[in-house]
Amino acid sequence: MRKSRFTEAQIIGMIKEQEAGLPTSELCRKHGLSPATFHKLKAKYGGMDLSDAKRLRQLEDENAKLKCLLADAMLDNVVLKDLLGKS
Repeated sequence: MRKSRFTEAQIIGMIKEQEAGLPTSELCRKHGLSPATFHKLKAKYGGMDLSDAKRLRQLEDENAKLKCLLADAMLDNVVLKDLLGKS
């Protein structure tokens, strides 16, 4: 997964700027991102505090590691079944 150019603090700061009344087009021009990207970030991080966003990132990282471990275990399982079936 591609790493974001912006930290959680920056993203939440941008959302708060927009909620304070700064037009979305001006905000996007100021920070150098497209309106579609801003709306995607707002959908993901809207209504969160910085601690919530950091916890979300930790959970996403942990989930990715667990998925990798599961894939490795399933691959090992398939290899073992193939070895037992060929004997």
